[in-house]
Amino acid sequence: MIQAYAKSDIGKIREMNQDSFYISKPLDAIQLFIVADGMGGCNGGEVASRLAVEKAKNYIENNFEKTEKDKDSIIQLIASSMEYANMIVYEKSKENSELEGMGTTLDICLIYNNKAYIGHIGDSRIYRIRKEFIRKLTQDHSYVQKLVKDGTITEEEAEHHPRKNMLMKALGCNAFMEPDVMVKGFLKDDIIIMCTDGLTNLVDTETMFNISKETLEYSPKKLVEEANKKGGYDNITVVVIKNI
Repeated sequence: MIQAYAKSDIGKIREMNQDSFYISKPLDAIQLFIVADGMGGCNGGEVASRLAVEKAKNYIENNFEKTEKDKDSIIQLIASSMEYANMIVYEKSKENSELEGMGTTLDICLIYNNKAYIGHIGDSRIYRIRKEFIRKLTQDHSYVQKLVKDGTITEEEAEHHPRKNMLMKALGCNAFMEPDVMVKGFLKDDIIIMCTDGLTNLVDTETMFNISKETLEYSPKKLVEEANKKGGYDNITVVVIKNI
């Protein structure tokens, strides 16, 4: 059985929460979890993240039953849901000049048969805790991550780089986008953390590990409090999922 809890918070500085999320209930037929961090002037970011979550969710729920339950087919379902959400957000940004240039990160986690089927674009993150280890499953689609990959800077330098928030890829900014899609084991007692950069820019992985292992139910709230304690410069969204 899957148990999940979530918390989204405006933080200390921003005037609006442009993050969105969705979590399934424990007995839902489809165990689906989504996090998005919108960007764009006025209310563009809020519109982009909300639309992306809603459209990806609907696409998966409408097509899951008729999808073959092998690895490749479920991965393709996740990718298609993101492409569909991208098309909707992109078209919406073209309709309204106030929404021009809006976009969003999008992370999807579909749990099926002790596996996590993941779709990812942007710099929100997914971590998995297994026993005594926490591991980042996603790679940020950011300028700074590219510098790390090229060997120009170290992971440590990346954490405090002035252009840390510059994205190379996001959803809704172009007519086409290519998300990362993957499948990872999700065994009994494993914990998955999905979060926006409002958390990861301020809270280190050791703290995330310790708080998530403590009490699952309160860990999203405690992690948000931790980010706010350290400045709360951005909206903060955390989803914690456990295979119990």
